[in-house]
Amino acid sequence: MKEARAKREILELVRIIVGISERLGGVKEGVKNGRLRLAADDIRELKKVLRIGDEEEREPVVYGLLRKEWLDCFEEIQELLVKFVENAVQFEPDSSIVRVKYRLSVDGIAGVVDLQSVLDSMEVIGILDYGLAKVADQMIKHVIIPVVKKGSSISTMVDLKDVSKEMTEAILKILSTSNPTKVDMDGEIIYSGIIQVINFVCKCICFENPSWTRCFGRLTWPRISELIISNFLSKAIPEDASKLAGFQKIIKHTYEFETALKEKAFISASDSTDQKLSNFAENVELHFASRKKTEILAKARNLLLQCDFTIPQEYTRNGHPMKNSGTAVNYYEHVVDLLFLSERCLVSKAATQLMDLVHQTLKDICLSSPRVALEFYHAARDALILYDAVVPVKLERQLDAVNQVAVLIHNDCLYLSQEILGLAFEYRPDFPISIKEHAVFVDLAPRFQVMAEEILQKQIQLVISNLKEAIDGADGFQNTHQAQQFESAKFSIDQVVFILEKVHIIWEPLLLPSTYKKSLCMVLESVLSRITKDILLLDDMAAEETLQLQRLIHLMLESISSLMESLITVIQKERPEEYHTSLVDDLIPSLRKIRKVAELLDMPLKSITTAWESGELISIGFTMLEVKDFIKAIFTDSPLRKECLWRIENVC
Repeated sequence: MKEARAKREILELVRIIVGISERLGGVKEGVKNGRLRLAADDIRELKKVLRIGDEEEREPVVYGLLRKEWLDCFEEIQELLVKFVENAVQFEPDSSIVRVKYRLSVDGIAGVVDLQSVLDSMEVIGILDYGLAKVADQMIKHVIIPVVKKGSSISTMVDLKDVSKEMTEAILKILSTSNPTKVDMDGEIIYSGIIQVINFVCKCICFENPSWTRCFGRLTWPRISELIISNFLSKAIPEDASKLAGFQKIIKHTYEFETALKEKAFISASDSTDQKLSNFAENVELHFASRKKTEILAKARNLLLQCDFTIPQEYTRNGHPMKNSGTAVNYYEHVVDLLFLSERCLVSKAATQLMDLVHQTLKDICLSSPRVALEFYHAARDALILYDAVVPVKLERQLDAVNQVAVLIHNDCLYLSQEILGLAFEYRPDFPISIKEHAVFVDLAPRFQVMAEEILQKQIQLVISNLKEAIDGADGFQNTHQAQQFESAKFSIDQVVFILEKVHIIWEPLLLPSTYKKSLCMVLESVLSRITKDILLLDDMAAEETLQLQRLIHLMLESISSLMESLITVIQKERPEEYHTSLVDDLIPSLRKIRKVAELLDMPLKSITTAWESGELISIGFTMLEVKDFIKAIFTDSPLRKECLWRIENVC
C-alpha cells in the first residue's frame, strides 16, 4: 500500500513539474508576442505555485530548478516592461518638452503594445514603483525644478485619432516665464505650475488611476515638498515680526495646494507626513523666530571674534574718566555707566555692541507673539553666554599676562553683570504674559561677576608672582655692606619699582577707583611685607650693613611716591571729609612697619626697648620674636642687651 501511494505521489509531482515548465514556456512565448497582461497573470500564479519567498529547506530539488527558470522569465518581462515605459515617456531638455507615446513597439516584439497595458502588467507583478522610478526622477529634474526655481509655466497638448478618438501622443511643454523679474510673493505661480504638471501626470501617464497616481506621488512628493520649502517657503519667512501677518496668504495658498493634491490621490489624505508644506507654513512663526535667533547669535559671535579689544591711546594718556569730569566720553564712546555702582568705566566695543543687540532683541520680545518671544528670549540669553564662551578662549594669552586687555575684559564682565541685573526691571513688564513667568536674567549676572573677580585676582597674583621673583634676586638682603651684594639688592628694588609703575600705568586708567585702590593695596602689602620679613630675618648685621639696608628702604619708598599719590587721590575722593594720612597706613599695614624698620636700623638699643614697652611696635605689627631677633642681629652680646631682652620679654 505504501509503495503504491508513493508511486502515485511521484507521478503527481512529475505532472505538476511538466505543467509548470509548460506554463513558463507559455509566459516566454507571450512576452515575445506582446501578450503582456496574460504573461503577467501567469507569472503571478506561478509565483504562488512555486512558493516564491516561502522556500523550505527540505523540498524537491526540481523546485529550485523551476524557480531559476521562473526568475529568468520574471527578469525578462521586467526588463521589457521598463523598456516600454522608457520609450513611452521621453524627455527632451533642449526643446523643454516631455512627450508621452501611447502605442509602443520594441524590437523582438510582434505587434503594438499600449502604455496602459504596460502599467497594468507592472502593477500585476508588483514592479510599478520600479518601473516608474526613472520617469519620476526625470520629471523632477526637467520639469519640477524649473517650475519651482524659475517660475516656469506649463502647456499641455494631446493628439487624438480621428476615428477611435484614442490618445496617440501627449506633450507637456515648459515655458519660460514672460516676466523673469516678477517675484512670486505668495506662491501662486509655483503652486499653479506644479498642479498643471500633476494634472498631466494623472491624466496622460497614470490614466487617472488613483493607485498609479499615488505610486507616482510617493516617488516624487518628498523631493517636490523639499524643493518648495527650500526655494520658496523658507525664503518667504518675514524679516521682522511686523510682517508675520502677511504670511497668512501664503499659508492659505499652501493649504489649497495640498488639498488639490489630496483630491487627485497624489498625496495621502490621512498621512500627516504628506502635509509637509502646510505644517511648515503654519509654523512660520517658529521658523521666523528660529532664523532670527540664528542671525542674532551669528551677529553676536562675529562681533566678539572681530573685536580687537584695543585701548585708545588718548584714554591711557588722559587717565580715568572719573578724574576728568567725564571728558573721556567725548573722545571714546565706550566709557559706560554702571547701573548699580554709580561709577563709570571703559569697556570694549564688543561689550557695548553685544548689549545693544540684547536690548534690541528684548524690545522685539515686547512686540512679538508668545512663541516668537520665547525664541527671542533664549537668543538674548545665549548671546550673553557667548561672551563667556568666546572671549576667554580667543584672548587666552592676554589673560595669562599682566596687560590692559585683561583689565578691559574684567570691566566688560563687570558691565555685563550690571546690565543683566537691570534687564528684568526694564523690559519684563512689557513682555507677553506667558513669557513673564519664564524670563529670567538675574541668574546670569553671578557668572559675569565671578568671571570679573577671577580675572582681577589672576592679574593681582601674576603681579605678586613677578614681584616675588624680583625680590628673590636680592638673596634675602644679606651682606649689603658689600658692594656687589648691595648692587644686587638695589637692582631687585629697582625691578620691584619698575613692576609697580607698570601696574600703575595699566590699572589706574582702566579699573574703577575703588577696585584700583583695593588691588594696588593688596600688591603693595604683599611686596612690602615680603621685604620687611626678609630684613627682619637677617641674623647678623654689621653697622655699615644697617645703613645700607636703611638706604635701600628709603630709596624704594621714594621711588613709589608717585604710586602712593595716585592711591591717596582715590582715597581723598572716596572720603574727602574723613581723609587723613593714617588711612593709607591702615590699608597697607606693612607700609608703616617697613618705615619703622628703617628707623630701627639706626636706633639705640634702649630706644628700641622703650618703643616696645610703650606698645608702639606692637601697634605697628611687630611681634616679640621679631624684635628680639632684630636686636640680636644688630647689637653684640652685652649686659645691656640681656637687660633689654629681659625687659621686652616681661612687658605686661
